[in-house]
Amino acid sequence: MKYRWTLPTFILVCLSLGYLLFQGLPLLDSDQTITNAETGTKTHKILVWHWPFGNSFNLDGDFCKDKFGVPNCIMMDNQFRLSEADIVIFHNRELIQGQQRLPVNQKRPEKQRWVWLTMESPANNGDVKPFAGYFNWTMTYHQDADIYSPYGFMVPKESETHEPLESFIPKDKTDLACWVVSNFSPHHKRTTIYEKLKTVIPIKVYGGAVNKRLDDQTLLPTISRCSFYLAFENSVSRDYISEKLWRNAYMSGAVPVVFGPTREEYEAVAEKDSFIHVNDFDTVEELGEFLKTLAADRERYASYFNWRRKYTVEITHWVELACKFCPKISSMPPHKVYENLDTWQ
Repeated sequence: MKYRWTLPTFILVCLSLGYLLFQGLPLLDSDQTITNAETGTKTHKILVWHWPFGNSFNLDGDFCKDKFGVPNCIMMDNQFRLSEADIVIFHNRELIQGQQRLPVNQKRPEKQRWVWLTMESPANNGDVKPFAGYFNWTMTYHQDADIYSPYGFMVPKESETHEPLESFIPKDKTDLACWVVSNFSPHHKRTTIYEKLKTVIPIKVYGGAVNKRLDDQTLLPTISRCSFYLAFENSVSRDYISEKLWRNAYMSGAVPVVFGPTREEYEAVAEKDSFIHVNDFDTVEELGEFLKTLAADRERYASYFNWRRKYTVEITHWVELACKFCPKISSMPPHKVYENLDTWQ
């Protein structure tokens, strides 16, 4: 005898099958498993509200995993997905210039955290008072930032090498000192130092300030011909040590002469015998005489490259550091709020 399906029976069977299937499936959102069924690891979502200076990345695919080996982390830049994000990153420059605004009129999920990103010193961050009470975490070069994002790192080698120090020094050293500068201002302390130093030693100057720009292909090769590089910061601020040290000096093979925070702050991130600090000398003239003497003493000059036996320099983009921060999101303080960014800078 044929069984006849009645409408109520059919609905009951469908609901039962649906329930059984549901019990065996992991929970899904619109595009990603929220929790890894095997490891219990939560997938976090990071929204880049706007790209710093318009320099964007293609976030297609599993970006953090594919690029940096970080699973369970979705990075996105679609502002319409604000409600999905665990953290939202805002770059300060576009906010202070009015090119972007905080989405304060949109509903903000209770557990969503906002991150204030800046790589500038306080002198160049503008008026941050309007942002009081909105940000939970900071992402900067400060060593005590919630997401530490320095311009560079010294990374220990697996084992110390013993090559002759001469092998680390570029061979064609034709100039004593050089400086690449675009933001040249007579009010900067570094300008005063340069004006005095150039009366003692010859200094080759490059950059937009003197209409001798160096592109990515010519920058390091040009600096490599100099025995010393003036890694002078445009302002003195806690922990503010920029690419002038990490890329321009260390990666080119020139000994950096630094001006910025204290020697102790440089030594916290770099080997103490890898650089020369302006503050180590009573006068700029004394510094100049020291550089001339050091350049003539090949063995002593080579000692400033001893760090290369133990370390390499790594330049890490903030996007990579944001991805690598993903596993730490759940352990971060949930109720932290910056009521005054000025005092923290």
